[in-house]
Amino acid sequence: MSAIPEKMCGVYLTGNGGFDKLEYRTDIDVPTPKPGEVLVKIGAAAVNNTDVNTRIGWYSKSVKKETNAGGAIGFKEDVKDDGSWLGQAMAFPRIQGADGSGTIVAVGQGVSQDRIGERVIIRSVQPAPSSENGIECITFGSECDGTFAEYATALSEEAFVIHSDLSDKELATFSCSYGTAENLVHRVGVKKEDVVLVTGASGGVGSALVQLVKIRGAKVIAVCESDQVERVKGYGADEIVLRGESYVEKIGKMKVDVVLDMVAGEQWPELLEILKKGGKYGVVGAIGGPMVELDVRNLYLKDLSLFGSTYQSRESFLNLISYIEQGKIRPIVAKEFALKDIVEAQKAFLSKTLVGKIVLDVTAK
Repeated sequence: MSAIPEKMCGVYLTGNGGFDKLEYRTDIDVPTPKPGEVLVKIGAAAVNNTDVNTRIGWYSKSVKKETNAGGAIGFKEDVKDDGSWLGQAMAFPRIQGADGSGTIVAVGQGVSQDRIGERVIIRSVQPAPSSENGIECITFGSECDGTFAEYATALSEEAFVIHSDLSDKELATFSCSYGTAENLVHRVGVKKEDVVLVTGASGGVGSALVQLVKIRGAKVIAVCESDQVERVKGYGADEIVLRGESYVEKIGKMKVDVVLDMVAGEQWPELLEILKKGGKYGVVGAIGGPMVELDVRNLYLKDLSLFGSTYQSRESFLNLISYIEQGKIRPIVAKEFALKDIVEAQKAFLSKTLVGKIVLDVTAK
């Protein structure tokens, strides 16, 4: 194994705002693993909503608009001291990157030397050190430096060994999107006999949700753009609703057992209309806008259950690892970029015209 350099290439997020806040550098110090940590040589990373949302400060409660409204320039006039997803001020500069894959090249005190050489993916949402139940958590690349660099440190127990013939670029698609999706499916408790609506089905989380619901044998109705229909059907969707079509007119009232949502926005009230009595609504994002209109009568008269989901349980992440190793799910790489071209990668991500994940090749110069 080659010697570890003193400096590395990476991308600093220097503040909340537009693309100008992303600074590609070639002189960043390679981190040293602390006790209980490992040093991972990153092979590839991927772009996620949380990277963009953190950059633009979308998590601030003062922001009422959809992500894309500030994707290029941010919400500078709106963001206060709660711009991180924890509702706290961000610490800058920060190396973002919620997910990625690579190889352990060094270990800190208390970690077995046998871990050196292991191929790993890093869990993107991790329990905070002070958490008693795992729900208090941090996001890799937000509360600590992440994978938008040649090397990253991580807690040893959060670097999961993966035995797979998939490339680093393919493995980089899994941790954040699929980890988020599997935790939601697991927590909501999707069953074989369920009819499940998945919004945003062409994106990273949405495409993961479709596959993970199909693993459980349930029927999937997927929402996507007209030019994405065949690809979305290709990874498991049974039926399609085109984006913008009325859910009620297309599907009918009280026809769906479960809604798995990451869009919210103006059409949100219809999602409760199509749920059967006793139905379940689970949400992991609000890319269509965080402010929705809720008729509480729909909630209590239909005995609905609502699930918000951010943290990733260890059990659900181990499920994900097993699915990858067994070939039950497949990576969907929409497009690849070199790390230095991260601005172009985020522009492509914000276009919402691609099916699957935007991958960053950290090794490309």
